[in-house]
Amino acid sequence: MSSPRDMFALVQKHDGYAGTAEGPQIDRLDAYVEAATIPVPELRDGQVLIRVKMAAINPSDLHFIKGEYGTPRRKGAPAGFEGVGDVIAGNGAPAEALVGKRIAFTVDPAGSGTWSEYAIATAATCIPVDDDIRDEDAAGLIVNPLTAMAMFEIVRSAGTSSFIMTAANSQLCRLMTALGRDHDVAPIAIVRRDDQTPHLRELGAKHVLNCRSDDFDAQLKQTIKAEKPRVMLDALANQLSADIFAAMPNQARWVVYGKLDPVPPVLHQMGQFVFMQKQIVGFWLTRWFMNTDPKEQMRVIGEVQTRFVTGKWRTEVAKKIRLKDAMTQLAGALRASGGKVMLIP
Repeated sequence: MSSPRDMFALVQKHDGYAGTAEGPQIDRLDAYVEAATIPVPELRDGQVLIRVKMAAINPSDLHFIKGEYGTPRRKGAPAGFEGVGDVIAGNGAPAEALVGKRIAFTVDPAGSGTWSEYAIATAATCIPVDDDIRDEDAAGLIVNPLTAMAMFEIVRSAGTSSFIMTAANSQLCRLMTALGRDHDVAPIAIVRRDDQTPHLRELGAKHVLNCRSDDFDAQLKQTIKAEKPRVMLDALANQLSADIFAAMPNQARWVVYGKLDPVPPVLHQMGQFVFMQKQIVGFWLTRWFMNTDPKEQMRVIGEVQTRFVTGKWRTEVAKKIRLKDAMTQLAGALRASGGKVMLIP
């Protein structure tokens, strides 16, 4: 088929960084993006043109449109990092080989994003998906699942029999909970509401602690004494995280992969880094791709697809929103969400 000339998209209203650290919450989408009909970008060598079928909304997308991510915005470029779609054109041999295939993909943040009818991606970063994988799973096949696999490998390499997760009701933590269950490493889930407990226990969490409960500190102390977790996978990066880390045993590692809370923590027990050999490290999936051998990447990607095909993993979707309705509906859907919010062109 011939390539389209124009496309509807939600495009960035600002360039660069905002210099803020407010977190990935948004009250109004129109502060950051606007709806527009724009020309379809021309393909460069090694790129494919994708008709987007569904785009997943992740916290990183919201950090990015607010100018708080690790790469700068580009005014006028469509937003959105991740999605699933059909390749309708390619430039160069590797790209042309993908034409006609359904792929999971991510985009260069400075390029043509997934909050659009069409997107441009580098062929080397596209993943042909199994016919048995739902679009809902394929749309979020990369960011959360690969992060879950890579961070769970940190847990396994630490030789710990348990690990702690903050913001544990997220889609990412649900995936890691299932990994812990399947590998007999006890997940300790930190949540904010009691109604999140039954589902996390069903997925395999051994302990679910409500950080807002009156006896949270006592429960945490008792759980850490019993389980001795040496890894905390943390999306909050706040005072709660720091206090949990201080209660953890020798050689504990605090792995920060998000900053949902804009208020930074205060570390009161600096001697633990000297005498208890504790560490704070960061995790960014982009860096994992840069530092991981391509053969290992393909092995992990294959395992991710297998988990979705066999039903060990399933993306829990709270709402699907039409792209043309996103300006009025997306912010509210994200606030109310108990699962992933998806955009559909």
